[in-house]
Amino acid sequence: METPGSQSSLHRANLERVVRAVRLAGSLTQAEIARTTGLSAATVSNIVRELKDGGTVEVTPTSAGGRRARSVSLSGDAGIVIGVDFGHTHLRVAIGNLAHQVLAEEAEPLDVDASADQGFDRAEQLVNRLIAATGVDRTKVAGVGLGVPGPIDVESGTLGSTAILPGWGGTKPAEELRERLGVPVHVDNDANLGALGELVWGSGKGVRDLAYIKVASGVGAGLVIDGKIYRGPGGTAGEIGHITLDESGPVCRCGNRGCLETFAAARYVLPLLQPGHGPDLTMEGVVRLARDGDPGCRRVIADVGRHIGSGVANLCNLLNPSRVVLGGDLAEAGELVLGPIRESVGRYAIPSAARQLSVLPGALGGRAEVLGALALALSEMGDSTLLEGAVPAAAPAFT
Repeated sequence: METPGSQSSLHRANLERVVRAVRLAGSLTQAEIARTTGLSAATVSNIVRELKDGGTVEVTPTSAGGRRARSVSLSGDAGIVIGVDFGHTHLRVAIGNLAHQVLAEEAEPLDVDASADQGFDRAEQLVNRLIAATGVDRTKVAGVGLGVPGPIDVESGTLGSTAILPGWGGTKPAEELRERLGVPVHVDNDANLGALGELVWGSGKGVRDLAYIKVASGVGAGLVIDGKIYRGPGGTAGEIGHITLDESGPVCRCGNRGCLETFAAARYVLPLLQPGHGPDLTMEGVVRLARDGDPGCRRVIADVGRHIGSGVANLCNLLNPSRVVLGGDLAEAGELVLGPIRESVGRYAIPSAARQLSVLPGALGGRAEVLGALALALSEMGDSTLLEGAVPAAAPAFT
């Protein structure tokens, strides 16, 4: 029997620390594991050998700083995670393993007027289709990450009122999907998942503090503080779209006037250009035309960038992130939008905060949220089940 403070208990804790570090990072060298966990190099070496012998991790030769090293990742068949992302016009699903390899991914159009039940039915069907196509063992599914474009109440798991998915307000997305799939489901809003995706796989890799700004039908931000998503006690942290820019401005869907969203979100921006460009104009089309030199589209994108920059400046003054990552279709505009954002940050942010900030486009495009859903599922799963049967109960103790 293990007792608190015993050698076997300490050993088990160290095993779980190593597995957790590798699980969250995807792969690490043994030196990086030592730095991340605070364990000695000798302890890490012994634990990695034990985990490798038990089939929990795989070790491959690599290099770090020009020197030979060994890269450690979880075994490809140790478990499966699933990401589901509900967007304004789409449903996207991805299946990955614990080594951060995406095994399959597919997206299909989603009618935003469809009921929540229809949406969850479609998600279940797409998940089942991808599982069948990849041939993965369904019993290996450790969990599902779910993204929705609206605020999630932390305590109840209820989706708040949203104009983006009408009729979905008051539902409990994680509970609904868990009943259909029979595995743990963890839910978050799309901006937070975009931040997670870029943090693990994209433009935020390697930083501990960042803000992911998503501009689509609304404007939201996912905040990463010390390597973790910050949600706030009610789960509504990051609602940058409702920073007031003009108290006499347009009425926002939240009931206030002149919110950032009323100057930057697609539903407010597109009508400015549709008289001359047609009623079917999309934000993707605006970006494409701007890159081709259309003066009206360039002007609108620059104005949107300056407004977003004002909101980013407020974030800099409050939280002092080291990086801001711009997501959504607008990120494809590149310097046409990033330049004005930086200009406003330089004008309105505290100089020391502005100097430390880098503003980059997202590297993952429309995949950021579904990959963030995979990262959410990876971060929420426990490590003890990965060690069951892989490590002998009477394993030697390493400190």
